[in-house]
Amino acid sequence: MTRATETTDIISKHLPGVKKISTDLLREGAPIEPVPPVSHWKPEAVQYYEDGARIEAAFRNYIHRADAKQEEDSYEIFVCHANVIRYIVCRALQFPPEGWLRMSLNNGSITHLVIRPSGRVALRTLGDTGFMPPDKITRT
Repeated sequence: MTRATETTDIISKHLPGVKKISTDLLREGAPIEPVPPVSHWKPEAVQYYEDGARIEAAFRNYIHRADAKQEEDSYEIFVCHANVIRYIVCRALQFPPEGWLRMSLNNGSITHLVIRPSGRVALRTLGDTGFMPPDKITRT
């Protein structure tokens, strides 16, 4: 997670006073076997079970409504890799999570999910790189 850690450090410099937490739950991995299957990426089946349980735990731990007593908007920034982001977006929007590989995200892109107090979820941005110079946009 070197890139994610470096990105977190850069962001933190611009958000003084914001608490920074590191968690293994958001580490990159193979969240669930994609449907339809892809030929260019085939991790061992056991990896889906190990990574999938961890990434699902991240979703359940971090993607939820605010406490009913909360009166002001709150924001959380997650710095992680594309597989985790795509899976979380599918789960948050109640799309079949097996479709996570149907989305493509550039490195360093921004995805913005909104969770309303009612539980409604909106995807404001997926994989935005409009803030980057074109020669800096990459995908792995």
